[in-house]
Amino acid sequence: MDYTFKIYQSAKELPMDWENIIAQHNTLLSRPYFEVLEDAKPENMECFFAAFFSGEILIGGALFQYLSFTHHQTFQKGEIYCDVKNYLAKKFSKDVLFVGNNMLTGQNGFYFDSTKISTKQASFLLGEATEYMQKTYRKSSLIIYKDFQSKFIELFQSKNHDKYFRFSVQPNMMLKLKDSWGTFDDYLNDFSTKYRSRANTARKKSKEIEKKELDLNEIKKHSERINFLYQNVADNAPFNTFFLPENHFYRLKESMEDNFRVFGYFLHGEMIGFYTLILNNDDVDTYFLGYDKNLQKEKQIYLNMLLDMVKFGIDEKFSRIIFGRTALEIKSTIGAEPFEIFGLIKHNNFMINPFMERIFPSISPKTEWVQRKPFK
Repeated sequence: MDYTFKIYQSAKELPMDWENIIAQHNTLLSRPYFEVLEDAKPENMECFFAAFFSGEILIGGALFQYLSFTHHQTFQKGEIYCDVKNYLAKKFSKDVLFVGNNMLTGQNGFYFDSTKISTKQASFLLGEATEYMQKTYRKSSLIIYKDFQSKFIELFQSKNHDKYFRFSVQPNMMLKLKDSWGTFDDYLNDFSTKYRSRANTARKKSKEIEKKELDLNEIKKHSERINFLYQNVADNAPFNTFFLPENHFYRLKESMEDNFRVFGYFLHGEMIGFYTLILNNDDVDTYFLGYDKNLQKEKQIYLNMLLDMVKFGIDEKFSRIIFGRTALEIKSTIGAEPFEIFGLIKHNNFMINPFMERIFPSISPKTEWVQRKPFK
């Protein structure tokens, strides 16, 4: 069988049948989402899109992202030896090619039609496209295949991936919504007394807060405040590989319409927090959020946001909520469970690459946490 691929720098150039064949399986591989990655992406990011063909037939698609760290402070305040780590990170990985989406947690980087191409052939084809990116556009310090599930390990056991080191960092936190949870109260009633009391206390602390979904015009109206609240959280993270531009959320809403939702928290007329969701078939993917750190503890803003995300998922009859890999312990208190995800990494310096298994753990952020079990 004759398999080929083509690389695109604009989502508008993707094949006409892209939405029907690729995007229907994952909204985060859709043309509307990719268009936002073109014009409202982090300034240190460059995106490319790959289409894979069997003859003339589209059989797969993938996302590639170059991230430059030459002028980006990856390790921030609060991180031990952050200046030293930033210096080493820049020397070690000035430029990284991600096969996948570094802005999200989970397997959102590629799709292949398994009825038209085997796992082995798909692996080879994806590897060929990756090498083509390195030769045609630019050679990066590192190549990282990001966030694939354990059942896809076989995909990366071909010869063209034998120089990659397989790694696993923090898990992806997910909540499977039970059929018995017809309402949010049903969900809370499944909690043990301790965690139900904790949730109810948080709800009481947010009674003064007005919570509402924002439409496109409201997002534009509050864009400066939304960006401030987002940066308020992002700037205090110990590890960050990018920062979103101010127009990012507006462009997502404009392009993705009802598949992207923004919810604001207001106190005495002022926005004190917001969270965003991406609707992806039967899943809800939690996206970026922000809040006033001075009111966070008093109003338990973050915990209320997590509970409101669950309520949305139950009310709208979704199957799962994908919470991502941050704030693991508090997410487990509302029922989210960890699912291990893997990645592959290779350094393009042949002298460094053999030591990746030792080097990677020293620069990868680690989090010690306790998994809570809130259900009876």
